[in-house]
Amino acid sequence: MVDLTINTELARTILTGFVRSEITRTGLSHAVIGLSGGIDSALSCFLAAEALGPQNVLAVRMPYRTSSADSLEDAQRVIDATGVQSLTIPISDMADPLINREADMSSMRRGNIMARCRMIVLYDQSSAFSGLVVGTSNKTEILLGYSTLFGDSACALNPLGDLYKTQIRQLSRAIGVPASVIDKPPSADLWSGQTDEGELGFTYADVDKLLYLL
Repeated sequence: MVDLTINTELARTILTGFVRSEITRTGLSHAVIGLSGGIDSALSCFLAAEALGPQNVLAVRMPYRTSSADSLEDAQRVIDATGVQSLTIPISDMADPLINREADMSSMRRGNIMARCRMIVLYDQSSAFSGLVVGTSNKTEILLGYSTLFGDSACALNPLGDLYKTQIRQLSRAIGVPASVIDKPPSADLWSGQTDEGELGFTYADVDKLLYLL
């Protein structure tokens, strides 16, 4: 029997302390987070806001023209709940010149272009805001290689890197992430109808147990 239950209060204390210490030891006091409207970025935002104070956290929404309106709304719910500063910077004008060069470009290639455009925006904003980019990748994604190199995998520090997706859900409920964010199917929102579990071919609940045993 695999039990991935965590002590959420202890995890919360450790991870907020980690964010605070790793950022302040550089002489900075600000964090920048790409806020997609999904559970991982929402949890990173909540942790950073608690660690640094919401006025010291910048959440950046970076929709592409095919992005779900629901994702933008869920990201706004996180912004409202945490009180962090926010910007919305669409990436369509950045990504389209490269995407439009090939009419038959695969969804994966388009998605990787979008992810890397978003990281350009985040690192530019980290300079403007004098803060570090806080990552949003969980342990399940890292172990599966389910991320974009130099895209969503790029960050200065990653408080979620040792939490399986199952544990992300536990901590998110404990810390107050909106239910609409926790309960919806996980998706990178890179194309219409895309979901993580549909693309992977298995559920996070199942693969977390296997990864833990391995």
